[in-house]
Order: sequence, then structure tokens, then C-alpha cells
Amino acid sequence: MPSPFPGMNPYLENPEFWSEVHHLLISILAETLNPQLLPKYRVAIEKRVYQMNGDDALLVGIPDVTVEHSRTPINQNQSNVAVATPPSTPVTVTVPVPLEFREGYLEVREVTTKEVVTVIEVLSPSNKRPGKGRETYLEKRQQVLASRTHLLEIDLLRGGKPMPVSGDNIQGSYRILVSQCDRRPRADLYVFNLQDLIPTFPLPLRTEDTEPIIDLHLLLDRVYDRAGYAFAIDYNGEPLPPADPTTAEWIEFATID
Repeated sequence: MPSPFPGMNPYLENPEFWSEVHHLLISILAETLNPQLLPKYRVAIEKRVYQMNGDDALLVGIPDVTVEHSRTPINQNQSNVAVATPPSTPVTVTVPVPLEFREGYLEVREVTTKEVVTVIEVLSPSNKRPGKGRETYLEKRQQVLASRTHLLEIDLLRGGKPMPVSGDNIQGSYRILVSQCDRRPRADLYVFNLQDLIPTFPLPLRTEDTEPIIDLHLLLDRVYDRAGYAFAIDYNGEPLPPADPTTAEWIEFATID
């Protein structure tokens, strides 16, 4: 059963589904691209691991009763020895336990040399919010942009802050950045909204090679169908994050049976 939207399905951005969508999308990208690239190139799934605390600040609990122990040896014959009062019933507290995050991405490698030719990133919510996830990603992004490796960056999330680029005067909900190493600092930015078709775009490779064209809409439809999202999504509710009133009206019309 196909998605009811002509382009991106905003209900897939819901945190309940996005982690799975992210995993399935990078998997199907690798599955689709490898037959077109072999035997010269191979697409490999890699992961970035980092730790961060939750969004809310967590405090280490401080006991309600503290006992100061004397450094003077206690004389058992003394009758005026101070006895510490046992603490009352313990209180449940929360300590800041770091959470481990694993983000998948793709690397297009030359089979003979193992050299990374292109990095393919599908952004996660943590990449677009302030904190460790964004800092870690921006550091990796800058390393790629300073190298001889191409970068393909796919942003299918309306929420959060977009990745930094210069000369971008076009407003849009979704972005695809194709940065070829031999054209930097120039790059191609595809910007589109919920009502738009998702544009097709090339996968940058070596200059002498034919670049495959990626049809992201087709791949998302495959993810939607294989994962059974038609049966998991409640189209009577609002997508997350919520849309503006005009777009919300369009969404309601698009999801009418």
C-alpha cells in the first residue's frame, strides 16, 4: 500500500518511527546502489557512536541525613558517646547516566584501494538539536568537507536547525546537499517542501565514472511498504512536529480515504 503523499510522508518523522525509518532507508540505499557500483565501488554501512545525557538536567541525589564521624578513637567506657541516628526511609533519586547513541551512515569505497570516495548521511533529530549529537556530526561533516571525499547529506526532518551553508536564500522544509570535492566551496542544494515531489539527484563519484541517479521518493515508498507503515500510522492524528495551519489542511486532504 503506497504512502498517500506525493513526496515526503510527515508522519514518518514521528520519533516513534524515525529511528526505524532511518535504519531502513540507509539499508535500502546500500541495497539499491551496490548493484550499480560494483565491482569498482562498494557501499558499506558504518556507524557513529557517542554518549550524551537526556535533554533535562539530572542531579545526583544528596542524602537527607549526613553523619560526621569523629577522628578521635572511641573509648568504650565512656557513657557520653554520641550515637548516629539511622537515616529515615530512602528517597528515590535520579543520577545522570550517559546514553549511548549509534547513528548509521554510508561510505562508498573503492574496492581495490579501500579509499572512501563518498559519504552519505541521513540526518537524525540529534544532529539538528543543540548538544553532543550536533557537535559530533558537525565535526565529522567539517572533516569530510576539508577532504577529497564527496558528501551527500539528506535531511528529511522538518524540526530542528538545518546544517550550515552559505548563499541559501530559499526556505524549505527538507534539504538534500550534494557536495563534490572538486567543486568546493560550491555545492548543489535541493530544497523542497511537504507538497513537493522529492527531487532526484546524482551520487557523486570519480570524474571518469557515470553517476547513478537516486530516486529517494521511490526508496521511501519501498521502506513504507516493507515496514507496513500504512497499518501503523494513525492518519487521524497530527504529524510530529505539527504543521502550520495551511499545511495541516493540505495534509488532512491528502490523507482522506
